[in-house]
Amino acid sequence: MLARARSVALIGVDAVPVEVEVDVSPGLPAFTVVGLPDQAVSEARERVRAAVRNAGLPFPAARITVNLAPADLRKEGPLYDLPIALGLLAAQDLLPAAALAGTLVAGELALDGSLRPISGAVNLALLAAQLGLPALLPLGNAPEAALIEGVPVFGASTLAEAARHLGGSHPLPVTPPPEAQVLEDTLLDLADLKGQSGARRALEIAVAGGHNLLMVGSPGSGKTMLARRAPGLLPPLTRAEALEVTRIHSAAGLLASRGRLNLGAPFRAPHHTVSDAGLIGGGGVPRPGEVSLAHRGLLFLDEFPEFSRKALETLRQPLEDGTVVISRARATVQYPARFQLIAAMNPCPCGHLGDPEKACVCTPSERMRYAARLSGPLLDRIDLTVRVPRLTVEELTRAPEPEPSAPVRSRVAAARERMLDRQGAGMPTWVDRPCGSTRRWPPVPRALRGPPRNNWA
Repeated sequence: MLARARSVALIGVDAVPVEVEVDVSPGLPAFTVVGLPDQAVSEARERVRAAVRNAGLPFPAARITVNLAPADLRKEGPLYDLPIALGLLAAQDLLPAAALAGTLVAGELALDGSLRPISGAVNLALLAAQLGLPALLPLGNAPEAALIEGVPVFGASTLAEAARHLGGSHPLPVTPPPEAQVLEDTLLDLADLKGQSGARRALEIAVAGGHNLLMVGSPGSGKTMLARRAPGLLPPLTRAEALEVTRIHSAAGLLASRGRLNLGAPFRAPHHTVSDAGLIGGGGVPRPGEVSLAHRGLLFLDEFPEFSRKALETLRQPLEDGTVVISRARATVQYPARFQLIAAMNPCPCGHLGDPEKACVCTPSERMRYAARLSGPLLDRIDLTVRVPRLTVEELTRAPEPEPSAPVRSRVAAARERMLDRQGAGMPTWVDRPCGSTRRWPPVPRALRGPPRNNWA
């Protein structure tokens, strides 16, 4: 007999429908999976066989053929384990075929029949909303998929639970949507950093306007401390923006808070040894890179000139367009990448150029080579450059008590609201929403270098 289940495949961050056809026919026992599967999908045969038997369900001694349609689309990952197993049960008349065909199903099976979470549950729920279907997923993915409104999401912990749900004997409850919140406990406070009033002001201006910022200073001056406290200055994301960010992290399998929607802007700080594929995205199986994982948030590049020249040059187009297009022989995928860049670097290889206490030991040629690691077109996309000097003990002692992040965040939010009001009044300004505008706003002070450039368009 033939049974059909509905599942998905991920193309970039978009989910496309996949039909899982399971045919059980007389003949010598065999288990074949066709439809351009990768190694993980091909190995589903052994996982499904062991999971069905260990769950106390019958496994037919017959010829089993599984087709993943469309056949010309590459199928990747273990998410087809559950639809294959349920299709196998429906082909034996152990499940109603209509209930299985009317549900979007995905999940990875353990050998004992339990279900493990998969990547891309939010993307699957978005497709389910478009098709008007309920979704059946592992219990660990259910809160994540329930973020999408209007989609009944059912979470099963075992294969047997999923089978009983579709059979109607023990229906599973609909998973309620999780709460949306900002994870305040993960945010660092500006009150930890004393002094550096000029750099703090530049950071506030950059965050309020969505400008790319470059901080130049000696080691120990506080550049990294400032950058890591920038997320605490950003207003919360809207629900639509948070879902957009969650969709990317879910497709990458990096969603840490499955039980809640995080309204905080993402912050990514890759090491300078990152490859160009790791920074921009790509690989044999295309995956989102750091610029896409920082979408609607901040990308911090410490030791800016130490990144490879090729990796840095790949930033030029995403900084302008807000998207990354990765072309491969099998497919072309597009990832969103509207991020704000914050970079930090030393003034010279030894790091002490202009330091009042330590003399620079670099030769002029070494300084020129160090500065030449950053190309002109890349620097043209950085709006603000600020010098962060290393403070002496006396300067730190005389410095006033540092201002915490909360009042700065309030000023940033108020500045963005004023820009929205000016735009509504028809004035020539540029800000729509954080990282999502096409309008210009007043120029930055000339002392902070560079022409104004909006990074939200």
